[in-house]
Amino acid sequence: MAPMSQAWAFSFLLLLALFSSFLICSSNGERVFLYPQSPKVSSIVSKRYRTAYHFQPPKNWINDPNGPMYYNGFYHEFYQYNPNGSLWGNIVWGHSVSTDLVNWIRLEAAIERDTPSDINGCWTGSATILTGGQLVIIYTGADTEKRQVQNIVLPKNQSDPYLREWIKVGDNPVIEPVGPGLNSSQFRDPTTGWIGPDGLWRIAVGAELNGYSAALLYKSKDFLTWTRVDHPLYSSKTFSMWECPDFFAVLPGNKSGLDLSAAIPNGAKHVLKMSLDSCDKYMIGVYDLKLDTFVPDTVLEDRRLWLRIDYGNYYASKSFFDSKKGRRIIWGWTNETDSSSDDVAKGWAGIHAIPRTIWLGGDGKQLLQWPVQEIESLHTGEISHQGIELKKGDLFEIKGTDTLQADVEIDFELTSNNNTDPFDPSWLLDTEKHCREADASVHGGVGPFGLVVLASDNMEEHTTVHFRVYKSQHKYMILMCSDLRRSSLRPGLYTPAYGGFFEFDLEKEKKISLRTLIDRSAVESFGGGGRVCIMARVYPVALVDDGGARMYAFNNGSSTVRVPQLRAWSMTRAQVNVNKV
Repeated sequence: MAPMSQAWAFSFLLLLALFSSFLICSSNGERVFLYPQSPKVSSIVSKRYRTAYHFQPPKNWINDPNGPMYYNGFYHEFYQYNPNGSLWGNIVWGHSVSTDLVNWIRLEAAIERDTPSDINGCWTGSATILTGGQLVIIYTGADTEKRQVQNIVLPKNQSDPYLREWIKVGDNPVIEPVGPGLNSSQFRDPTTGWIGPDGLWRIAVGAELNGYSAALLYKSKDFLTWTRVDHPLYSSKTFSMWECPDFFAVLPGNKSGLDLSAAIPNGAKHVLKMSLDSCDKYMIGVYDLKLDTFVPDTVLEDRRLWLRIDYGNYYASKSFFDSKKGRRIIWGWTNETDSSSDDVAKGWAGIHAIPRTIWLGGDGKQLLQWPVQEIESLHTGEISHQGIELKKGDLFEIKGTDTLQADVEIDFELTSNNNTDPFDPSWLLDTEKHCREADASVHGGVGPFGLVVLASDNMEEHTTVHFRVYKSQHKYMILMCSDLRRSSLRPGLYTPAYGGFFEFDLEKEKKISLRTLIDRSAVESFGGGGRVCIMARVYPVALVDDGGARMYAFNNGSSTVRVPQLRAWSMTRAQVNVNKV
């Protein structure tokens, strides 16, 4: 199929220009778009906004993934859950199991607030499989004094394949916030355990120490009695508190995962991930066994420059080693971007992103991520196009697939690098600002080009996921944006323009890939083979009113862009927590 006519392309650009005319500047200088309002905005309560294959419970509030693991034939997904409503509060550990990471069976809550050491909250934690196969979960509880303490639970019946019941040990809390400079209300989210060369187990706990952020290190022989090491695993003066730390080993260029409870091979790197600034950031470095500390390869004082797991709506991620397939998998929480009153009306709030395989790139500088292969079991009705040419202003409509539930893979190939715009390093300090300023309507040398999804017939509503190519002194820098500002006519939504940069060797790799998973109110994208990932939530009015949407590949740059391969699939609905054991 050929690209859409120039008339359609002109209409598209005209509409983009029209939207730009609704731009004003707020008092702090941030660009704000005022959208034309639909005379009738449908109710956000519509079931059409519920995702079809992303993880979520049937109702109520969900946030952090907790203690993910694979054990005796089942994947376990625990999660922060409010059993009584769709706003945060009354948090317990929800629990679901799966054999394929796609279809999930709902179980009873695994951990509830019923002892002095967790009566005021059962917060985030991790699962560890000890030597001999013994399972243990360590989690943060808020005690009667509202201190944050660390508690242990064990499976009541380890032969139960579902691990439905868990019992709390009598010595809880096993770790308390004691010591000079330690803030007892900022001491939480213990990591999965690992073994050191001395045979002792170790965990890290996120903390505020002397007003700064720290991953405090604890040791134990039996995982029950813990001693704090006299120095943190790592600390930083750039922030007051790190939530949800994660610590794991990776091999450069190797997609296989590493089990921290086994010997770590030579040449391995370690990753320290932390949640702060409403996103998940990480450092790559080495674990110094003699000093028992994490040493980053690069220390950046400005945390705005730290690498991110995801550049969109993604937080509190937790990884685990999947012994079934020898890979490391990471999960993250994605909240709603509507209002609290909307969530009350809907009766639900929050989803988890698609589980991702995560590994270290061959250069040892950046983590790469990709949706787990199992998600492809939902593919149906494949469409394929080859050899598309997108000239400046061209739109190519992608037909023949369910545009509300789709998996789209596109390769873009540049015909010329001569028009590449120069790269400004200051853009790295605020990529979202740059995505707002250099959006899909702004012509560039090479780009913007990419995908338009969940678009209404008249293009009043649409979400763009696109690239721009810039030339730095010795390399190419690619900006990937997921722009939500025109995603809905509904008022009161948070509709940002997310963005991230990645380095790219155009001469060597030739093609820039984009994969986007569309799931009604979720748009999850992977650029450059997983170098930049952007998770987003959108609530188009057209999705409710018309029950459909359009999807396009586009190019709005001066240079022609080829699409050697475009494939798309409709996604069938997964069985996500519809059944209960």
